[in-house]
Amino acid sequence: MPARRRSPVAVTAVVVGIVIVLAIAVANVWTEWQWYGQVGYTEVWRTQWVARLVTFLVFGLIAGGALWLTLWIARRVRPELGGRPALDRYREQVRPLERAVMWIAPVFVGVIAGAVMSSRWREILAWLNSTSFGVKDPQFGLDASFYVFTLPVLHALVGFYLTILILCTALAAFVHLLYGGISGGGRNFVASKGARIQLAVMGALIMLGVAANYWLQRYSLLNKVGEKFYGASFTDINAVLPSRGILVGISIIVAGVFLLVIWRADWRIPAVGVGLLLVAAIAIGGIYPAVIQRFTVTPNVLEKETPFIKRNIDATRYAYGLDKVEVTDYRATTEADADALRADADTTTQIRLLDPNVVAPAFQQLQQNKQYYNFGDTLQVDRYRVGDEIRDTVIAVRELNLDGLSDANRNWVNDTTVFTHGFGVVAAYGNRVKLDGQPTFWEGGIPSAGDMGDYEPRVYFGQNLPLYSIVGAPAGTTPWELDYPDDNSETGQVNSTFTGDGGPSVGNIFAKLMYAIRFGEEQILLSDRVTSESQVLYYRDPQERVQKIAPYLELDQTTYPAVVDGRVVWVVDGYTTTSQFPYSAAVTPTGVFYGNADATASGMSPSPINYIRNSVKATVDAYDGTVNLYAWDTEDPILQTWEKVFPASYKPISEISGALMSHLRYPEDLFTAQRFQLQSYHVTDPATFFNGSDSWNIPNDPTKETQKQPPYYLSLQMPDQEAPSFSLTGTFIQGGENPRNILTGYLAVDSETGDTPGEVADGYGTLRLLELPRDTTIPGPGQVQNNFSTDTDAQTTLNLLRQGDSTVINGNLLTVPVGGGLLYVQPVYVEAKAGTKVPLLRKVFVAFGDEVGFADTLQGALDQVFGAGAAEEPEEPGTEEPGTEEPTEPTDPDTQAAQQALNSALTRAQQAIEAGQDALAVGDFAAYGQAQEDLANALEDAVAASRRLEGNTDAEPTASPDA
Repeated sequence: MPARRRSPVAVTAVVVGIVIVLAIAVANVWTEWQWYGQVGYTEVWRTQWVARLVTFLVFGLIAGGALWLTLWIARRVRPELGGRPALDRYREQVRPLERAVMWIAPVFVGVIAGAVMSSRWREILAWLNSTSFGVKDPQFGLDASFYVFTLPVLHALVGFYLTILILCTALAAFVHLLYGGISGGGRNFVASKGARIQLAVMGALIMLGVAANYWLQRYSLLNKVGEKFYGASFTDINAVLPSRGILVGISIIVAGVFLLVIWRADWRIPAVGVGLLLVAAIAIGGIYPAVIQRFTVTPNVLEKETPFIKRNIDATRYAYGLDKVEVTDYRATTEADADALRADADTTTQIRLLDPNVVAPAFQQLQQNKQYYNFGDTLQVDRYRVGDEIRDTVIAVRELNLDGLSDANRNWVNDTTVFTHGFGVVAAYGNRVKLDGQPTFWEGGIPSAGDMGDYEPRVYFGQNLPLYSIVGAPAGTTPWELDYPDDNSETGQVNSTFTGDGGPSVGNIFAKLMYAIRFGEEQILLSDRVTSESQVLYYRDPQERVQKIAPYLELDQTTYPAVVDGRVVWVVDGYTTTSQFPYSAAVTPTGVFYGNADATASGMSPSPINYIRNSVKATVDAYDGTVNLYAWDTEDPILQTWEKVFPASYKPISEISGALMSHLRYPEDLFTAQRFQLQSYHVTDPATFFNGSDSWNIPNDPTKETQKQPPYYLSLQMPDQEAPSFSLTGTFIQGGENPRNILTGYLAVDSETGDTPGEVADGYGTLRLLELPRDTTIPGPGQVQNNFSTDTDAQTTLNLLRQGDSTVINGNLLTVPVGGGLLYVQPVYVEAKAGTKVPLLRKVFVAFGDEVGFADTLQGALDQVFGAGAAEEPEEPGTEEPGTEEPTEPTDPDTQAAQQALNSALTRAQQAIEAGQDALAVGDFAAYGQAQEDLANALEDAVAASRRLEGNTDAEPTASPDA
């Protein structure tokens, strides 16, 4: 029968397919190498790939070699003749394939095994470079590094060993069965000498692997998840631990019994041994611990478990940095005292009224400028020193938004080479608003103007940029990268050319080809916009950029911008974590952990962790993408381990400039984890911990009942502090299934890093916990929100505001320790239900104890609660509340007229406010409505007059006229 000819089409298709796959693989590897080289972290790429390759080869060769040796021995010792006649037909079919199977099967298994083990390159590198914690576990006396670095690798090695051995044994048995080396079953089971020796040795090796696994399980008990606490319990130490030792011994004995088969040729002996091992595993590994738990522990549970609960408490507090919390018994008063509040005026004047989760639409409407720019849905809180003043600031970056372009303007040239970057930052006072409730911007507009000073405004690296852009051009080329529209320009817009070193060169034909393959875009090869000086920018998200350079770090969910030394930089907090710290309680950084059951809210992976340190501060330059990693917690053993692996990756704290230092802060995810654990682990007494009588809960967010209340950044002064500091805060309420919404604790961490170059402020990272008296009822956030919602006068006003096309939005409910107690402050915004939505700050709620204040201003609300003059407003320019301005007398006629118009409008606004309050007092809602209309008209006139004073009557909103 003539051999069939292979189809030329099929051959061509296979060859083309192979070429395409190889081209894609080469393009991806080459472009990755280029990217790492451009950012200056080639060491990271090289170390990763060397580790992956070596691990792949070592374990692939071991697995493939073991399989090949198994097949080779099975073939060598098979009987020459005989066997089971029923299998003759199958033997004849398999015989022509023997040589191919001898090589294909080991290669296939080797590739899979190598790939699986190479994915553990981080664990292996960390183990080879491990650093001691200096903390020993309380049971075996081993350093914590054994559990963090060594034990996971040992488990992986034993798992690999057993998997390969079981596979080889099964394959050997199949070969012997096929070729007659074994036959029969049960009592009639017969094996040839060669088969008997091979299978007996392999059985013994498997049992030794089982023994090793039982031995390692002894140490894994220290990370057991218990019903009441984490770590090994009384039963685990006194029953499970000895049983594991016994099972180790039985497994070794059974391994010896397997070897007896070589001489005795009786398979019933190892079968009985395996059976006894299974019985022992059930009896002493399961039944015996259950008996101990039922009859010894349960009747005396607290007495038996106390030392083990103490281990869990101590380990958890250390692993989350809670062992250094400064606890204060805070005898909070609920009686408002004007003198006490006046003493805390430095704090009350800095209370943030702008809610960064609410005012994003106001930034978008007032500062977006063009449809292809936008801001994130959540803004960031920071502080800036301007002259002698430190300003609490809400800040956002004006980023690119290609979705804002019409379909007619979307094409490869525009998307990739014209619209390449965002432009500038916008900053508003956190504690001040304008007359009409709009944010008071002290930096904004295009081109950027305000008090920030000169800085590079172009944002080529950010959180909402295209997958890639191609930038740069030869000197003298007319710029085509759009900055912003400009009516004074001949072209109607201002363009620029990227001049930094932000991406790999794409200036030669090979580079063009590689990136065309990577991005699947032939225009990279064909377009004239891709020049000899062009660079391709990709991996543009700051978190993605840092993760590529430090893949062993977990990253905080929040990346925030800062203007530092004339550049916009993104700050990313990096964590070193593990889930293997002995006796420490684990948390899972998912949406449930952060209070949102619908989504993962953290930048961290959703794997459980039980140890965390903020070991790294990273910055990403928004213009050229430069990444700097700073070793922040130099005492962390996990960071020290990775510094051994990647010695060139990190810079010391001493290289952090004063400007950058002033914008670093305590990260949210770390604080959230600590706050989560403090619900239970604020208790240090094992008996109290066990009975749960003093457990706490994190309150639900009163404005979003399905979520936990998040932490808030505020400038405040804790009772033991001499001056306010930038802090991160959170509250606790009573625990239990049906908890009363009573405040039990207030946690604040000093987030102020200072502004000294290379030196962190002394108080940074200090956790302060105010424990409230159990015999005093301090309303929690839920109760306070209920008090706000049931205040008759306030709700009458808000119901009027809700009429028509307006929506009332409650801002974040802030809690501040002032006046000897706890003050609650909540801004109230009003925005249109449809069309252009700009949330405007209209009212402020204040609560102290059961007293509620509700006014147009924070000062007014405080006066209602504490008495007139109890709080004082800042006198700096920019404080825009009705009746507080003291205008100067201008001399220019036009300016004088504008000033007079402004004064008149302010007077009418004040009169309208007073008229509205008088109308509400007598229940005359028609008069109140007219007063609100008069107020709106007066505010519009005031804004127009303010702009005339600027000489900018029709300009885009930029910095506030009085900032």
